[in-house]
Amino acid sequence: MNKFKLAAMVSAVALAFCGAATAATMSKDDYNKARGTIGSDYKTAGAACDSFAANAKDICKAEAMGRKNVAQAELDDGYKPTNKTHYNVSIAKADGDYAVAIEKCDDKAGNDKDVCVKEAKAARVSAKADATALLKTSNANDAATRKTGAANVAAGEAKAAARNDAATDKRNADYAVAREKCDTFANDAKTNCIKEAKARYGQS
Repeated sequence: MNKFKLAAMVSAVALAFCGAATAATMSKDDYNKARGTIGSDYKTAGAACDSFAANAKDICKAEAMGRKNVAQAELDDGYKPTNKTHYNVSIAKADGDYAVAIEKCDDKAGNDKDVCVKEAKAARVSAKADATALLKTSNANDAATRKTGAANVAAGEAKAAARNDAATDKRNADYAVAREKCDTFANDAKTNCIKEAKARYGQS
């Protein structure tokens, strides 16, 4: 296997998908174009792998497929990001790394190959476990944030209602005092006093 040539091919595949995988904020048309670019780049990379032979060719194709899947996952994540799309990127990377690692294990034999396969599987299990833990944590945090937000709104409403009730009680108490003072007057003077007190303290 020509390792230098394989490394160069891997780098070329990575560069081919790099631009297509970046999708900060885009329209549906741009998204579809990027999808098409990923597909065509994958075909080009896959065709280039045909220049290799035996296991080197398998490794190259696994690299190309992995890059395509990661690029697509990253495109989806950039287009409409969610906790699940973040998770899908991690899973695509884990599966891609695993596929390449398994192909590379074919260059070994006996116990060395068995160990290589076990290590590849263990790495994928570990990566997926981390991705799943992050997904669950992110979902839990989002749920907690929503509950906290609702609780804050409810608390704010309760505080506002309490302040309004307190203001009303104060006005009523102040009116009672002013109304009592009006009793020192008689006839029209008392009537006017009461009228002014009602207006001042919002009484009907």
